[in-house]
Amino acid sequence: MEFERLSIPYVILVRPRIFGDERGFFLESWEKRKFAAGGIAADFVQDNHSRSVRHTLRGLHYQIEQPQGKLVRVVAGAVFDVAVDLRRSAPTFGQWVGAELTAENRHMLWVPPGFAHGFLVTSDSADFLYKCTDYYAPQAERSIRWDDPHLAIDWPLPSGISPRLSGKDAAGVAFEQAEYFP
Repeated sequence: MEFERLSIPYVILVRPRIFGDERGFFLESWEKRKFAAGGIAADFVQDNHSRSVRHTLRGLHYQIEQPQGKLVRVVAGAVFDVAVDLRRSAPTFGQWVGAELTAENRHMLWVPPGFAHGFLVTSDSADFLYKCTDYYAPQAERSIRWDDPHLAIDWPLPSGISPRLSGKDAAGVAFEQAEYFP
């Protein structure tokens, strides 16, 4: 496996080794020792699977208590995945990084605790899987506006197209009014 630290070095792009032939393919999606050696020493407690249609934007989500690290990947379709640093003490506080995750490239992204996370579906639909380091805590869940001008995330939306949002995401707060981590 290859582990690439992105411009925010705590966010890691994982390129698994893929073994394929005329029958199909095989890859390891998680192996604790290899991931720890690559900088991801995490204990996961929950796996989630979502399916979304084109132009659905989920995020930017985080839990202020019980913060979750997430190992995310796409098994059908394609998304643009984003992590935003919410750690006030970090030199990258308020910065974001994004990566294309597709069923074809089979890349994964490690979004550590202390980051908001979101994704935009860029294919007809996408099946999105993610492992979490802590349990879902709805009372602690927060959402930052996807289009916050301070963050200026370059979402790959076609001109004139608005994303499909949940009510919760449409009501997200501005970055400057969000709760942060120390």
